[in-house]
Amino acid sequence: MATRADLIEQTNLAFDFIQKLYMEVSYLIKEVEGILSEERFVIGKPGGYGITARRSSGLESTNVNLWLMRKFSVFFVPEERTATKGGQLETHVDDSLKVLYLRFVLNDSIVKEPVVFSGVFHSISVNPQAKWVRKFENLMGYLEYIDNKVFQNPQRVDYEDKTVKLKGKLTKNNLFDINDSEAIVERIVRPMLELYGKY
Repeated sequence: MATRADLIEQTNLAFDFIQKLYMEVSYLIKEVEGILSEERFVIGKPGGYGITARRSSGLESTNVNLWLMRKFSVFFVPEERTATKGGQLETHVDDSLKVLYLRFVLNDSIVKEPVVFSGVFHSISVNPQAKWVRKFENLMGYLEYIDNKVFQNPQRVDYEDKTVKLKGKLTKNNLFDINDSEAIVERIVRPMLELYGKY
């Protein structure tokens, strides 16, 4: 039986590990951002310079699982496709919009180990009735909220509902296999750019 001291130590170790994992993911995103900036892409900023995740702080038993960020994403867009308004980027949605999409799944029933999905969304359109969607940045949180529907088949995303219609293709890599700059370029950035060029 674990002693009080054992529980304290295990709790501290668990939080230290999660913090280090988030820090490594942060470094990976920033490295991808730096490499893509050379291709004149900028990172999308739905709520400032950060990631987009489904969040909950509810006390219902099922919501407690959402306290930790297990899944989150960022997107990148050519700088000429976005505008700055009030200090925020705005990426207008029209038929020609394509975005590079990077999604992390650190823990979920569908994966055995943390993974990163990278690819492109294209053929994006918003239902005119969904007036709350003024830009692609508005869709990021929505996509996280309905992620089980959107990402049923990441290699061939073809999703439509009363708010948004989009297509895309994402490739999957085990996160722990992406451990240096060369792997980032070869397994994430180059395949994303190749997909972007195809659509």
